[in-house]
Amino acid sequence: MRTLLTIQTVIIYSDYSEQMNLKETSRNPSYLPVAWEYREVIEEEIEKKTQGKIFYFCSDEGICEAEGIVLRMEEEKNQGLFITLNTETKIRVDRIITLFGKPGAAYDEYDAYANACMDCMGGYEKDEL
Repeated sequence: MRTLLTIQTVIIYSDYSEQMNLKETSRNPSYLPVAWEYREVIEEEIEKKTQGKIFYFCSDEGICEAEGIVLRMEEEKNQGLFITLNTETKIRVDRIITLFGKPGAAYDEYDAYANACMDCMGGYEKDEL
């Protein structure tokens, strides 16, 4: 029997990527294969035609948000595994932080920023100390 953990994310994502000081590798890394659990969750959501929000790492803003229904999941040669929403938004599966409130393949990477010591300056910039 499988148990899925639903995460309620209470973060304002629009400015959060700047606060996180995202590394360039988080914004545009090479594709990493994802565990079967994440594929299964996506396939279940496709079958249920669930509509909701997806938060993911993107190259434009660091963290992006998309809303819609996942229509399909497809492998693109030399690019990786992608989902396509009914809004025609394509998201690489290994960059998904949360999918309809459930942890995605990149959730641990995202969570590591929250647990980091913020360069041991308490979140301040050098010129603010």
